[in-house]
Amino acid sequence: MTQYSKRMVIIHWLTLAALIVAWFLGDALDEARHAGDATLVAYVLHAIVGDTVFLLTLLRMYFRHKDGTPAPIGTGLMDKVATGVHHLLYTVLILLPISGAMTILTSDVGRALMAGDASMLPKKFSGVIAHNVHEILVSVLILTVVVHVIGAIKHQFVLKDGLLSRMSLRKKD
Repeated sequence: MTQYSKRMVIIHWLTLAALIVAWFLGDALDEARHAGDATLVAYVLHAIVGDTVFLLTLLRMYFRHKDGTPAPIGTGLMDKVATGVHHLLYTVLILLPISGAMTILTSDVGRALMAGDASMLPKKFSGVIAHNVHEILVSVLILTVVVHVIGAIKHQFVLKDGLLSRMSLRKKD
């Protein structure tokens, strides 16, 4: 096996797209919340996209187990680092939507959604541990994605070992 399965590749890129959307929605929601302009729709959209990331991650883990993965290209410390980065990505992609859901359930956001009343939405998340965890996980995700992308760039342009083609829908020659 030299490439990931088509469904693994599709889920990988869909997850990236969903993460980008979730990040922009979350950032806009944070700004709106501080200005007192947050809406119930914004929270619902952000939650739906977060749930999509969660489901895609679970699907990817299932297909990873079912379809298998290509063998590591090299050996040694960098392969161990790559494995650790991938494990951290999966962990954060599971915990981030959970912490988001816990934020809704343990804050005034949940009450506002249940009441259908945007005036109940908080301007601050004082004492909401799940929200603090959510924000930390976003930072961890960004850092981990940067390391992941740097590794991919190194393989593509420095090592020139064709690693990126493993996450492509094109068949290798």
